[in-house]
Amino acid sequence: MKQKEGFVLRDVCGEHVIVGEGLGTIDFGKLISLNETAAWLWRKAGEMGDFDIDGLTEALCAEYEVEAAQAREDVTKMVGQWQELGIVE
Repeated sequence: MKQKEGFVLRDVCGEHVIVGEGLGTIDFGKLISLNETAAWLWRKAGEMGDFDIDGLTEALCAEYEVEAAQAREDVTKMVGQWQELGIVE
């Protein structure tokens, strides 16, 4: 999967938020607040272009001291939320 075009991570008053920019996101009308780790995952997914749960899990384990099973659970949950919000395809 990949991030939908027009959704970008911004720092707003010290908070990480995903916002929609451009005509393709005009009906979105939301700000999605992310914690530090979720923001890191969003950036990593963007760097990867096409990403999957396994690739993000590996990257998370390499960056943070977290067990693979916990990392996979967290990544799966986060990507699921992104899918529900329609910001990845």
